[in-house]
Amino acid sequence: METSAPEQQQQQSAATAKIRNLPWVEKYRPQTLNDLISHQDILSTIQKFISEDRLPHLLLYGPPGTGKTSTILACAKQLYKDKEFGSMVLELNASDDRGIDIVRGPILSFASTRTIFKKGFKLVILDEADAMTQDAQNALRRVIEKFTENTRFCLICNYLSKIIPALQSRCTRFRFGPLTPELMVPRLQHVVEEEKVAISEDGMKALVTLSSGDMRRALNILQSTNMAFGKVTEETVYTCTGHPLKSDIANILDWMLNQDFTTAYRNITELKTLKGLALHDILTEIHLFVHRVDFPTSVRIHLLTKMADIEYRLSVGTNEKIQLSSLIAAFQVTRDLIVTEA
Repeated sequence: METSAPEQQQQQSAATAKIRNLPWVEKYRPQTLNDLISHQDILSTIQKFISEDRLPHLLLYGPPGTGKTSTILACAKQLYKDKEFGSMVLELNASDDRGIDIVRGPILSFASTRTIFKKGFKLVILDEADAMTQDAQNALRRVIEKFTENTRFCLICNYLSKIIPALQSRCTRFRFGPLTPELMVPRLQHVVEEEKVAISEDGMKALVTLSSGDMRRALNILQSTNMAFGKVTEETVYTCTGHPLKSDIANILDWMLNQDFTTAYRNITELKTLKGLALHDILTEIHLFVHRVDFPTSVRIHLLTKMADIEYRLSVGTNEKIQLSSLIAAFQVTRDLIVTEA
C-alpha cells in the first residue's frame, strides 16, 4: 500500500515538529563515536576493542554530563544495525526496577538466550549502577561470569565507591572527568548557531563557569535562559539559575567586613529576598573569594573553619536566618582579628 504525497508530507512535518520540540540535550546528543568531543584516549581504546571484536565488560564512571551514556549508546549503534538493536541490547537505568529479582529474571534470561543466525554478543547496559542494591550487585557478579561467552555488560555510575569490588574487578574501568572549557565552547557554539541564539561573550563564560564541566547542565541552562529572556548574557544566565552575581558577592563581602552587624544583616537579607538567592550558593562563592583575598594565615584558617561548620549545618536543614547571622558574625570576628594583628 503506497502513501500519497500529502500524507508523506504530513508524516515528515510531524517528524520535524517532534525533533524541534525535543530538549536540546536529547536533540544534540552525539549519535556516533566520532561526534563525541572529549576523552579521545578512552574513545580510541573502545574503538580498538570494537574493531578487533574483543570488547570486555566495561565500567564507565565520573560526574554527570561527561558523556558516559552517550559513549556506550554510540558504541551500541556502531555494533548493531537498527533492526537488531532491540533484540541485542538491553538498557536499564535507575528509573527501572533493578532489585535482585530483575537480575535473576529479565537480565538473566536476556543474557542466557543465545543469538541465532547472528554472530557476535549481546550488550546489557546498566545505567546509574551505583543505585543498585548490594544484593543485586552480588547476584549480577555470577551472571556476568556465567554468560561472558555471549553477553557483554556495561555498568555506568557516578560514584565508583558504590560498586562492590567484585564487580569492579570483572570490568575494564574508564573514568570520564569533567569537560574542559576548550572542549565545551565549540560544542555550545554549534548549538547556538543551529538554534540562532543571541549570546554575548560574557554569557558564554557564565555558562561554562556555572556548568562546571557538565555538558548536560550547560545545554539545559542555555535553553532555559534563551526561552526565558530571548538573549543569553552573564546577567540573564545568573538570574535564570538563581545563582548570585559576582557583583552581588562583592557587595555582600563589603557589607560583612565594613558595616556594623545590623546593617550588614539587613542589606544581605534584602538582597536575598529581592533576587531569591540561597545561602548555600552565597557561601560557595564567598569561599572562593576568601582564598583570593590576602588574609593573614591564622585569620583565614579561623574563617574557613567557621564557614565549613555553617555549610554542614545548612546541609542538615537548619534555619537560614540563624546561619546567615552566624556567617556575618564570623566575618565581624575576622575583621577584629585583622585589626588586632595589625
